[in-house]
Amino acid sequence: MSAVRVERSSKKSLLSAGRVKRFLVIGIGVGNPAQLTLEAVDALGRVDVFFVMDKGPAKEDLNTLRKRICERYAKVGHRVVELPDSPRDPAIESYPDRVALWHEQRVQRYVEFLARELGNDQCGGALVWGDPSLYDSTLRLVEELVRRGIDLDYRVIPGINSVQALAASHRIVLNRVGGSIHVTTGRRLAAALAEGHDDIVVMLDGENSWKAAPPQAFEIYWGAYLGMPHERLVRGLLAEVGAEIERVRAALRAEHGWIMDTYLLRRIDRAP
Repeated sequence: MSAVRVERSSKKSLLSAGRVKRFLVIGIGVGNPAQLTLEAVDALGRVDVFFVMDKGPAKEDLNTLRKRICERYAKVGHRVVELPDSPRDPAIESYPDRVALWHEQRVQRYVEFLARELGNDQCGGALVWGDPSLYDSTLRLVEELVRRGIDLDYRVIPGINSVQALAASHRIVLNRVGGSIHVTTGRRLAAALAEGHDDIVVMLDGENSWKAAPPQAFEIYWGAYLGMPHERLVRGLLAEVGAEIERVRAALRAEHGWIMDTYLLRRIDRAP
């Protein structure tokens, strides 16, 4: 299936009977079932087999949330198939090479499990935290499966991502009047600061990378487990709340075994 054919596939053709394997990539937001879109709820009700990457005991509560969403909205008789996930190999020094190998391992898992678990008359689905378009590999994996000759007719269902959830929880507008925002990862934050960006949203930060920002020049709007019952928020001048964020973050990670946090760094020596 060519890229053009995928882009032009209609909802009607996706849901019609045929020999191609149907597949839905569904954005499920940041963990709060109440934030599912009506389109996502409808899509959940059409899936026969959900494919979930199993990331081990440390992320078991994430899988539990997925299962609860399926129990609440999926069709009667649906199945959840867990695919064993491989950790990224720390021995590979190059980050792109490390991720490329990790993606290849995931593709191989999907090739195996799609052939074994999904019939041609069934619809498969993958549940994606946040939105599939932002810092998630699922769409790249599906595109690679199509390139390798697996005949998938797939659609993408958008979801609320952690950037939107962060702004809502802090009751802020991300961009200033006439301004822009820069969205990046913790690994790339130092480069964003060097480039002079004034409003920076940071995701996937495992190292408290906000420490690279001048503490008197930035304020921070930080949130962890956004949309979940144990959501935590901290905001203020970086010089005043940085130590608190570091302490709270370490305590939460120790308590839950994992943490997902997002934050906005906003330069305060610029006009609003």
